[in-house]
Amino acid sequence: MAENDANPSGSAKRYWFAAKRYGWGWGLPCAWQGWVVLLGYVALLVAGVPFVSTGVDVILYLTYVLVLSAILVAICWKTGEPARWRWGDGE
Repeated sequence: MAENDANPSGSAKRYWFAAKRYGWGWGLPCAWQGWVVLLGYVALLVAGVPFVSTGVDVILYLTYVLVLSAILVAICWKTGEPARWRWGDGE
């Protein structure tokens, strides 16, 4: 599917997450949808804390964090600028 097929209005694609200036990945959100996703991620992380008791449940919480983080990366991959290694503005 061509890029314009996904956006029938013909306007440029609006990313939710801007690429980092240095390194690989994404920085802070650049659209309100990205902020909703990021705040939801943080809220879900905090919401899971009370379910962790000392001992065995720590592994369960770490698994929970890993799953949430994988979902966040997938959303960034789908809605963010294309991921690649960057060396600043003067690439």
